[in-house]
Amino acid sequence: MIKEMILKNRSYRRFHQEEAIAPEKLRELIDLARHSASGANLQPLKYIISCNPDKNSRIFPHLAWAGYLKDWNGPDEGERPSAYIIILCDTAISSSAGVDHGIAAQSILLGATEMGLGGCIIGSIKRDGLRDSLGIPPRHEILLVLTLGKPKENVVIETARDNEDIKYWRDSEGMHHVPKRPLDDIILDV
Repeated sequence: MIKEMILKNRSYRRFHQEEAIAPEKLRELIDLARHSASGANLQPLKYIISCNPDKNSRIFPHLAWAGYLKDWNGPDEGERPSAYIIILCDTAISSSAGVDHGIAAQSILLGATEMGLGGCIIGSIKRDGLRDSLGIPPRHEILLVLTLGKPKENVVIETARDNEDIKYWRDSEGMHHVPKRPLDDIILDV
């Protein structure tokens, strides 16, 4: 069951924007993260949720989408996320989130997958612009933005042909291909 969820949990970048996500669903997802592991149990993460079209439009321009797809600037209107979760570190609790935000992001996206949703973890963020746009206090370090919605694209996992050929790509039908290194290439025998 967990393997199926992990394989289904891909980085989706195009969504059925008109399919709204209720704030209660976002709260359920954050509750999964709240129950996830935290280094020294400090729990320094805080979250901003958005499922309001106006607030979403203030978040969208501060995100960079799919670095390997050089001729694509992100989803067009109508294919944008219908919700966002911004993960922050409250620096009054800890100067560093360690790896907590990665654990939290995975928990949230697995929960979203179980709900029939998809998402993408975005770390390439214009942080100053996003902070100004939403009025995020300086004590909250912006770590990640999770995009969420009902996926409008298919993502295919395939084995990387060459150890260096790991760039994702889209074919002529818009299918998103994600090469993964072979298992034997990532396990070291030392």
